[in-house]
Amino acid sequence: MSESILPNIPERPLNLRWLLKMAWRDSRRNRSRLALFISSIVLGIAALVAINSFSDNLRTDIDSQAKSLIGADLVIAANKEIEPEMQQLLDSIGTGGDRSDEVRFVSMVLFKSTGGTRLVQVRALEQGGFPYYGAIETEPASASSTFRSSGRQALVDHTLLLQYNTKPGDSIKVGNQTFEIAGALNKIPGQTAMTATIAPAVYIPRRYLEETGLLQRGSRISYYQYYKLPASTDPDKLVKKLEPRLEEAGFGFDTIETRKESTGKAYEDLARFLALVGFVALLLGCVGVASAVHVYIREKLPSIGVLRCLGVSGTQAFLIYLFQVMAMGLIGSIVGAILGSLIQLYLPELFKTFLPVEVTVAVSWAAIFQGIAIGVIISVLFALLPLLSIRNVSPLITLRAGVEHTSGSKDKLRWAVYFLIVAFIFVFSYLQLGTWLQALAFTAGVFVSFFILALIAKLMMWLVKRFFPVGWGYVWRQSLANLYRPNNQTLLLTVSIGLGTALIATLFLMQRILLSEVAFAGSENQPNLVLFDIQNAQKDQVAQLTKAQGLPVLQYVPVVTMRLEEIGGLTAADVRKDTTLGIPDWAYTREYRVTYRDSLISSETSIAGDWQNKIADTTGPIPISLEDRYAERLKVALGDTLLFNVQGALLPTVVANLREVEWNRVQSNFLVVFPKGVLEEAPQFHVLMTRTETDQQAASFQQTLVQQFPNVSAIDLGLILETLDDILGKISFVIRFMALFSITTGLLVLIGSINNSKYQRIQESVLLRTLGASRRQILSINAFEYLLLGTLAAGTGIILAVGASWALAIFSFEVAFVPDLSPLLPVFLGITLLTVFIGMLNSRGILNRPPLEVLRREA
Repeated sequence: MSESILPNIPERPLNLRWLLKMAWRDSRRNRSRLALFISSIVLGIAALVAINSFSDNLRTDIDSQAKSLIGADLVIAANKEIEPEMQQLLDSIGTGGDRSDEVRFVSMVLFKSTGGTRLVQVRALEQGGFPYYGAIETEPASASSTFRSSGRQALVDHTLLLQYNTKPGDSIKVGNQTFEIAGALNKIPGQTAMTATIAPAVYIPRRYLEETGLLQRGSRISYYQYYKLPASTDPDKLVKKLEPRLEEAGFGFDTIETRKESTGKAYEDLARFLALVGFVALLLGCVGVASAVHVYIREKLPSIGVLRCLGVSGTQAFLIYLFQVMAMGLIGSIVGAILGSLIQLYLPELFKTFLPVEVTVAVSWAAIFQGIAIGVIISVLFALLPLLSIRNVSPLITLRAGVEHTSGSKDKLRWAVYFLIVAFIFVFSYLQLGTWLQALAFTAGVFVSFFILALIAKLMMWLVKRFFPVGWGYVWRQSLANLYRPNNQTLLLTVSIGLGTALIATLFLMQRILLSEVAFAGSENQPNLVLFDIQNAQKDQVAQLTKAQGLPVLQYVPVVTMRLEEIGGLTAADVRKDTTLGIPDWAYTREYRVTYRDSLISSETSIAGDWQNKIADTTGPIPISLEDRYAERLKVALGDTLLFNVQGALLPTVVANLREVEWNRVQSNFLVVFPKGVLEEAPQFHVLMTRTETDQQAASFQQTLVQQFPNVSAIDLGLILETLDDILGKISFVIRFMALFSITTGLLVLIGSINNSKYQRIQESVLLRTLGASRRQILSINAFEYLLLGTLAAGTGIILAVGASWALAIFSFEVAFVPDLSPLLPVFLGITLLTVFIGMLNSRGILNRPPLEVLRREA
């Protein structure tokens, strides 16, 4: 029978009220099924709303607390001693207002009560009004002001006091001077918990700085000027006026507005990244939506056929189910928005390590409405793909179940839907990332990930079908056949679970790769303790002390400080006038620490030019060696000239050699290396590298070192590694927290997929039992199928994670890709077993259905 012999029933005009009523009535028996539709998008919307709400609140708090971020109207910083002419300019800026000076440098300190030593950031603060906004928070509170005027008193970071079992009232030795600890330092304007972990601060009065003896030649010292300007002075206009002179002198500057912009941008970038992670979870949920709607519509075909026979047009039938999807998308989005608003209550606690301001929690209606709109739009877009087939359902399906239910013609609207999905993802990513190129890269990355996961799933299905093991047992054969049978779950679960697994596994891999780049402290025969700021007169004595403590002197390296005046004859002023040159400003403003030697070391490889180890004639340009990537950043090549200022003496040089340097190895690595015979008489200090075998040996040596040579500082590389591990752990926890939205969404999609196919499994179960299969066999078939699906999904995700980690390591972080695969085994096993558990949990009712139940339904 053909469709052409059916009577032509005139198409009813669209009646919105009637369509809505039909959508409501049709959904009454299926609302529990549609609830799974809702669950697929809830977590993605929750992630977006939570992150965007937190971002809105953070932006508001940065604006309201911006003054406390720098504690002054204007901050000017210099990394070299200020010359008299520039000092006059700096003094004139504070006319009519107030100014405070601060000197910062790193040094070893000794805790008198316990004998512990630690490398800290010493801040010598002049008596004055700083901070003019906010406060230096201490315990007791009065210590922040009394330490400046009550003699030799210091403020010490509270974590150091806890770590070294010290309390206010005890003493701390800074250089040659001993200070009473006036209080515990809890918070400094603009400082986060992370920066306090990396460089814990110790405040001392500025007037005692000279007496410490720590201001030695070659020491890296920073000078800060804090200004409270008159109310009539605009800091940004003032800085704009002074900017040429400040840049020429190599001074940095910061105002409340510039700090607000830089701080806001940094955390906005983080929020955008996390929002994209949440968006991936939403996309993952939409894959579940498309699958759920596909199965739902297939089971609704008889009802749709009846409606067609009663005169309902294909468009009207399509709209009935479209309204159901829109309603479910709206409900799911609202639930997700409520959940996201609750989750954001926890986010300030989650991010507090990284935040310089106190974040208040408030409802962001903009984020809520944005989340609801995104949820409805994208759920409808993904649901449209299976919904479009409703328009072509034949009325004959009510007469013969075996008839082809749709027309064979291709639907051009499907391509329009595909285009809209891609366009929506691209536009959303553009709004988050801000550039078309990054948005295009993200969109391409999403589709490449989905494509790879789908391709591997299809390949696995083809391989199982092509090389089916006919000789295996019945249970194994039935389970394998379920991977490629009609209405299988292989593709859906591989994509959903695989993508969540890929996110988690990529984080584990990258954390291990980055840590391995600095995991040098435990390497055999590698130095793990570095002494620096050793003056010429102390060189032999420090070496003798090191050997007396039973430690080897692995390297002893001279260091000369200098600045760069010209690059190929171009001064800093020339470069600022012609921005097309591409030479960075910092090339002229930074202070270089260089060395001289007669050979390359094991961490260096010559890649271009000739290395000259010693120079006898110093009348012409000195041939030097540059690190290759540094030369690339300076836009210089072999034969180009550089003019250095060696503490007042101009020294012309020529690039004669380029080196590749392995920076992750603990060696005396430098950007610039001179040959011997040039810098021996220049003012210099020395760096000594040694190795300790135990923490006790390192602590004892550092204690003796600080007591005999208080100006010499020691870097414990083992402590640095522990600190870095802690920081990366906190960062990865934040990202894993967001990635859990994806993996949980994948599991919800799994649950929904299993429930959507439950009736079909009941049919299969009854048929198998009718044919004589035991309950144990059916349980084994289901368990093994989910084991295969979990293994395939988790394995595919891990393969994708290895590829993504390789790309990140090589192209983003520019480190060697040496993956540690050990964390992937627990991820693989965990995801696989979780898939089996959820699959069996949701299939538990299948064996409880009597065969007659299905037979009656079929009749």
